[in-house]
This record gives sequence, structure tokens and C-alpha cells, in this order.
Amino acid sequence: MTIAPPSDLAPQVASLDPADFPVPNGREEEWRFAPMERLQTFFEHHADAQAVVAQPGDFISEVPISQAGDTWLPTDLPAALARALASTATIVDIPADVVVDEPIVVDLRAPSAMSYLHLVVRAGRHSKATVIVRHDLSADVAGAMVTDLGDGADLTMVSITDGGSARQLLHWPTSVGRDARFTGAVVTLDGSFVRISPTVHYAGPGGTAEQLGVFLADGDHYFEHRVFVEHEAPHCTSNVMYKGALSGDRAHTVWIGDVLVRRTAIGTDTYEMNRNLLLTDGPRADSVPNLELETGDVAGAGHASATGRFDDDQLFYLMSRGLTNEQARQLVVRGFFSEVVNRIPSAQWRERLMANVDSRLGIAEEKDE
Repeated sequence: MTIAPPSDLAPQVASLDPADFPVPNGREEEWRFAPMERLQTFFEHHADAQAVVAQPGDFISEVPISQAGDTWLPTDLPAALARALASTATIVDIPADVVVDEPIVVDLRAPSAMSYLHLVVRAGRHSKATVIVRHDLSADVAGAMVTDLGDGADLTMVSITDGGSARQLLHWPTSVGRDARFTGAVVTLDGSFVRISPTVHYAGPGGTAEQLGVFLADGDHYFEHRVFVEHEAPHCTSNVMYKGALSGDRAHTVWIGDVLVRRTAIGTDTYEMNRNLLLTDGPRADSVPNLELETGDVAGAGHASATGRFDDDQLFYLMSRGLTNEQARQLVVRGFFSEVVNRIPSAQWRERLMANVDSRLGIAEEKDE
């Protein structure tokens, strides 16, 4: 008789009760990279904290947290506190069979020094839409963006963190229905401490998920992106592509890419990749791709990670065409990011995001001169 191994060798606590989570000390696997001295306030109970709210718009509503309707369970203390203390939830509800031509823009506002976010995005069966979420970095925020795709839905969702110096700890759990297609893009350009944890689960066979990320860190920025894709259903596809650029001697980025293919997920096709470009001496980029297969019956599975400096040949070629060294470096970074940004379906938002990157790189100022 053969006894199968347990399905989870390191099961994760998931609960709505903050008391079920101990205060982290930094030695835990999920916190080992984080500068814990900058996070203590996120482990405390803030009775005066208020819920993050969104500007009114089509398909967007605010409801009491008890009516949010999602079943996601927090998996760490900051998320559990946010879920327990948030009074309202922002709901983006796209009805079944509806195709929304223009992007749905969710402008979030954090009303208190510590604010809690609970955003639920539901894409009904066979719907199609693009949702752009712009975060408020004027205050510290903890919470979640819960995304649920019905069967056959096609949803693109872009999360933009830019324009402020506050801290942000967010979970982004996504459920992909049968034959549904999800594109989730994380754009992190600002914030003193930003930690975003996108996760994907498949609720039926034939689903496709593309997880994209662009981050540009300088000064004393700490950006951490923890991606987890769990393939439980057969014949599903996932593609993860994150690219980051770092400058300054104190910037630190962390990318964790975990893909787990369960024994039931035959025919899975998965790939994950992280590339980091160091623009100056001093910054640190940690990149940890992990791939676990419980079945060998897959269409494809792989991962890649690399961190390096500028290609001297590229710089020499651009400078031989009359560009200064600084201009050449800026264009190389722009091209580095464009591979990811060009995968976002909306041309309007591709251009806006590249304009934000240009501004951070100083290209916009040079164009105006």
C-alpha cells in the first residue's frame, strides 16, 4: 500500500481573527527580507483607522464590510487586522455578458494616517473589462484587493502605486474561473515601503493568468512583491513576468515567485521570470523563483531570474548615435520596461504608465526642453 504525502508540507494559517496570528519577529520565511523596524505599526490595533474609499463611478459602489460577499481569508496579521477593522468595502461589479469598452478607473482615498483597504472586483460570466486601481500614498494602507473571475470572463487589472512616501501592505488574491483569462499588472514607482502579494487560484479547467510587474526603486525605497500561483485545475496556463530597476545605495527590492502545480493539474503550462537592472552601485535586489511540481504530466514548466548592470555594448551603440551617457541609460531602462508594459491591452494606459516611468527617469523633462 502506498500512502500519499500530505497536500501541504507547510500549511499556512488563514483566518479572519487577528488573534490567530502571532506578531512576526522577522525570522519567519515570509518576513525574512523585510526591515521589521519599519513595520511595527502594521502589527498594532488601530481603533481610529478608517476604511479606504473610492471616488464614485460606473460599476463602483461602497458597502458595509459585512456585505462584501467574498470568502477570502487573511494569511498574515496586517491583513487580518485590516479585514477586521475596515468598516466598508469598495466593490467593482461587472455583470455577466457585459463588455466594458473604456477602462474602469478606481481612485482610492486613504482618510486616516493608518487606513484599511478591502476592494472586491467581480467579473461576471463571459464579461470583459479593464480595471485600473490607483492607490493613495498619502497615508499608510493595509488590506486586500480580492478578484473573482466567472467562467469565460476576460479581466485586465492594473494596480498603480505612485506619488507618495507612505507605506503599503496589500494582498491580491485572484480566483480564475473555467476558461477565464486574467491579466494582473503591478506598477510600483513610489512609496517608502511597499509589499504586494498577488496570488492566483484556478476554480476550473482551461483558465489563463498573466501576472506582470514593473518597479522602479531609488533612495531608501523597499519594494517586495510575493507572487504565488497555485495550479489545482487541469489544462491551465500561467505566465509571470516582473522587471525592476534600482538606483542609489539604499534601495532594496525583493521578488518571490512561487508556482505550485498540484497532482490534479495535468496539462499545466507555466513560466515565471524576474529581471532586475542595477543602475548604480549599492542597491540590493533579491530574487527567489520557486517551482514545485506534484505531477510530471505538464505541457511546460520553467522559471528564470537575473540581476545585472547595463550592457556596455548597448550604451556604446546609443552614444555613437549622438546621445549622452545619461540619455543612453534612460532609453535602455525605458526599453527594459516596455516588454512588460506592452502586454497591457489598453494602449491608453500603456502610454500613461510609460510616461510615468519617463518622468521618474528624467526623460520627460528633457523632452520639454
